[in-house]
Order: sequence, then structure tokens, then C-alpha cells
Amino acid sequence: MRHYDIAVIGTGPAGQKAAIQAAKLGKSVVIIEKHEKLGGAAVNTGTIPSKALREAAMHLTGASRRGLFGRSHRVKRDITITDLIYVSQQVIHTELEMLQEQFERNGIDVVWGTAHFEGPNLLQVTCANDTQLVMADKFIIATGTRPARPAQVPFDDHTVVCSDGVLQIKTLPRSMIVVGGGVIGTEYACIMATLGVSVTLIDAKNQVLGFLDQEICEAFHYHMRRAGISLRLGEKVASIQRLSEPMPSSDEASKSTPSEASEVSETSGAGDSPAWKCGAGSVPSGGTSSGGGGVEAVLESGKRLRAQTLLYAVGREGNARELALENVGLAADERGRLKVNEHFQTAAPHIYAVGDVIGFPALASTAMEQGRQASCHACGADTGGMTELLPYGIYAVPEISMIGKTEQQLTAEGIPFESGTALYQEIARGQLLGDHEGLLKLLVHQETRKILGVHIIGTGATELIHIGQAVMSFGGDVRFFVENVFNFPTLAECYRVAAFNALNRMRQAA
Repeated sequence: MRHYDIAVIGTGPAGQKAAIQAAKLGKSVVIIEKHEKLGGAAVNTGTIPSKALREAAMHLTGASRRGLFGRSHRVKRDITITDLIYVSQQVIHTELEMLQEQFERNGIDVVWGTAHFEGPNLLQVTCANDTQLVMADKFIIATGTRPARPAQVPFDDHTVVCSDGVLQIKTLPRSMIVVGGGVIGTEYACIMATLGVSVTLIDAKNQVLGFLDQEICEAFHYHMRRAGISLRLGEKVASIQRLSEPMPSSDEASKSTPSEASEVSETSGAGDSPAWKCGAGSVPSGGTSSGGGGVEAVLESGKRLRAQTLLYAVGREGNARELALENVGLAADERGRLKVNEHFQTAAPHIYAVGDVIGFPALASTAMEQGRQASCHACGADTGGMTELLPYGIYAVPEISMIGKTEQQLTAEGIPFESGTALYQEIARGQLLGDHEGLLKLLVHQETRKILGVHIIGTGATELIHIGQAVMSFGGDVRFFVENVFNFPTLAECYRVAAFNALNRMRQAA
């Protein structure tokens, strides 16, 4: 049994950065992984695979260049799952190699198996028939989350899938129902629609991605509908069942409109069956219908929607319960998450928790910094604390990114502000990219001229946001964008145009 300074549980983004930072500070480090591959959900089932799928879809369908070359532009006429998976696997393979190399280069020991606490400074790690003990002075829990899989939803990893299973679908479906209008649900809905799948998205709220600025959200709704996605907002699912009868053939589906191909409405009420009932027509859990029958979702309003596949993307659960936390005086909440202080310490000060397992904001980028910050604190190194300026990136079609406050928040807080916008169609680079509908929006304090928020929808949004982030971080105001020169032609010019727009509005109001 070896003794370490730091033991990290989980090799996702938070665990990676925590382990590497501790090693850079001269500590002996072990990192424990229960799955067969390093990287956690981010590399293997979530962030990287889904973004690789998006890039493949955008390229192969020609969607990213149609604004310039026309709507008929397409790189590959017949796209298969094999085409899409190939790109994803290449990226995953490279990421895994890099991660393994980083651990080896920094002298980090990797132990494979499922860990749980035996005592305050002792872990037991079990892998197949092997068990070993690991002692450490301090621990960093970075076990992440997994998709919520309610027992009442008839998952079979073929017809009814969660976000982990959607990447394992053997054939590209003709139609798909997506339950959940969060980041994961909307990203996959857009990707599938880009690939020509007829998509219906259901969410109980009246808008998807409710944390977005209202103007950006409305623009996104427009883009989704234009892509052929049928939005069923303000609707709750009463039941989901797999069907035994086959769905319409592709020929029959092609005769219908996008919404008709993916859904069938009836007048019967949701009271016909209890909530989340599998139903008599469903196939035993774990199997697939012999006829490839598809799936039906019954809404509380009585609508019955049918599709070949259903993606359930409502919520995620923390992976903390299997750690035997009671042996160190800790307990996870009802969603498997851990509570921490500003230094990411749990109620047991020598045990830290970072990443998705501590809840909001549950972003890979944020998790990385949380891991680094926790590791520095555990090793006695000063970091200055976690920044409050966190960028958000949504890899839908189109991309969306934001940092700072929204108009709704500023209005509720009584902060005087003005907005300035720049349309991609006004920018030469936007014309060259064929993106005529992108938008960058600045929110500016009317008195101090400080930048309060940046909101972008369009090509390169997740890259472009970091210009605004830098200016906000250093306390710059709107005049920075007016008084500095930007390369021409670039999308960065949007900042300059939006800044002039905001200042002109403020002058007119004065």
C-alpha cells in the first residue's frame, strides 16, 4: 500500500487538472479511474464526442457553407453513422493519448477501479477480482455525473436512449423526439436536424435554454424552427412507450411535412395512462422491438407524438453515492452531488470536490479551473480565488456563447444599461462565411460605460466571446472597442460595430 500526498478520484476535466497541478507543485499524486478509459464523460461520451459529431455533421452536409454556396451545397450525399463515428473516434483517440502522456510526464500514478472510502485517509479500489488500498493526506473527488435514467422511462439504448446512448445508435433515424430543452437536448436536436432527421423537441418551460438573454433565445428559436425542428414548449410528458408496430417507411415519411413525419396527434387525454407508464405495446427493457416499431410520447395535453427514436435528456445525477461517504462523515444530496465551500472543501476539510459532482455551472471549462484551484489550495499554493466571469458555450447550430449579465437580470437588479448590436450580415467576414443571421450583443452601463454582458449567436461564437471576457476581466469599457483597430475582415469587428451602436443610442437618449 503506497502513501500519496494527493489522491484524485476521476479522470475527467476536473480530475485531470487537479492531478497535474498537484504534480507541478511537487506532490506525489495518484488518480483513480473506474472505467476502462481515461477522460471521463467529457472525452468518452459527452463533450468531445458530441462536438466531433457536430463538426462532422456541419462539414459532411455542407451546412456551414450553404450561406455562401447555396442551400443545395453538400459535401457528401449519403451520410452514414460510420462516417460520423469515424471522426469522433479519431478525436477521442488523440485526446486519450495526450492525457496518458501528460500523466506519465508528470509522474502521476494511475490506478484502475472503483474507489470508496474505508476511513478518513484510506481508499479501497476494486477492479474485477483485484482490490488494493490507497492512502493519502488529501483527496479530490472529481467523479462527475451521469444522465438521469428514471425507472419509468423504457430505455433500451436503441429506441429510447439517454445522452450517453445516442452516440451508440447503429443507424441514423428518420425521426427523433428529444425530451429536454437544456444544453444537451438542444445541441443534439440541432445536430440531428442538420443531418436531415425530423426532430421534435419537448420541454416543460416556455423557452429552451432559459438562462440565455431573451433576444438571443428568440433568435435561437427562429433558427431551430427554420431547421425544421418542431418545438413543443410548455408541454410535459405523461408517458413514454416503445411500439411494436413498424414506423412508416422512408418513402411514406418523405411525403409528409417534417412535423408530420415525426409526430401524430390525437385528441385522447393523457389520463388514459399513468405518468411514465411503459405501456402494453412496449418491448421488455434491454431489448429492441422485432419490428423496429419506434416510440410514442404522450403529453399531458393529450398529444401523442411518434418517432423512430427518443432521446431523454432531462437532468443528470452526481456520481458520489458509491464512494461510501458515510465512512468520512459526508453525505451526497438527493441528486448525488456534494456541497463545498469557496475553496472546494467539503465538510471534511481534507476532502475536496470539483466539477459536475458539485452542481452548477457543470461546464467542462469551469470544472478544469475548479480542479486546479482545489489542488492549489490543498497544496498550500495561493490562486486568488475563482473568477465570477464564466463564459458559457452552447455548441448547437448555430453556436451560442455568453458572459456576464443578461438584459433580464440587469432590469431586475435596477442597473441602468444600454445595448448595442452588430449583425454578421453587416460584417465583411460574415459575408465571406455565408453567415447572414449571426448576432453579437453588448450590454453597457449607461453611466460608467463598463461592459456588463456579451451575448453572441452565430459562427465562432464560442471563440469570439473571449475578446469580451478579456475586456470585462480587466475592467475595460465600451471605448476599448471604439478606440482600437481590429483586423479586417474578421468577426471581431462585430465588437466595434456593437460598441458604436450602444454609444449612439446613449447619445440619442441624453
